[in-house]
Amino acid sequence: MIDTKISSRRGRPRAFDRDEALAKAQALFHAKGYDALSIADLTQALGINPPSFYAAFGSKLELYDEVLRRYEKIEGLDVDTAMAPGTPLPLGVARLFRYAADAYASGDARGCMVIEGARGTADPAAGDTARARMQASRDYFHIRIAGLDTTNADLATDYVMMSLAGLSASARNGMKTERLRVMAAIAAEGLSGYLKAA
Repeated sequence: MIDTKISSRRGRPRAFDRDEALAKAQALFHAKGYDALSIADLTQALGINPPSFYAAFGSKLELYDEVLRRYEKIEGLDVDTAMAPGTPLPLGVARLFRYAADAYASGDARGCMVIEGARGTADPAAGDTARARMQASRDYFHIRIAGLDTTNADLATDYVMMSLAGLSASARNGMKTERLRVMAAIAAEGLSGYLKAA
């Protein structure tokens, strides 16, 4: 009888996929918020050890910032279409709110990741990071709104930001898509009525 040693070849380790890791981290931050996630939670979800985590992302806060920017780029509202040049401001706002209702009520994590993060966290730096992204969004909304109605741009921008925060909170609290769409339409009518009366 001949002894035969059967050796199992170890497969080549799968390469680290940064985009896939960012997508997983985004889902976690969106669903649970910044405070609820530890480095251990993130490394386990991403399938890497702490040294690899810090080498890839720097810190939890830096990862959060990168994830917020990714969220804006991939899942942000289509402001350019809603407020295309020549669109009456009330119509543009109505479109934007409808987009928000659909986006905020869909997926596993509800609400706007940036708005919800900006409401505050136990970590002041994380809150500042989210608020900086929200301010960048506000600035962009203002530019697009001013392109449609210079006179009412400041007021309309404040109204849009307030309404989006309300839609996000309502979605986060479980309001269904159809109901959220109704609230979005009512919010849009509110601005339209004010502008007509002004």
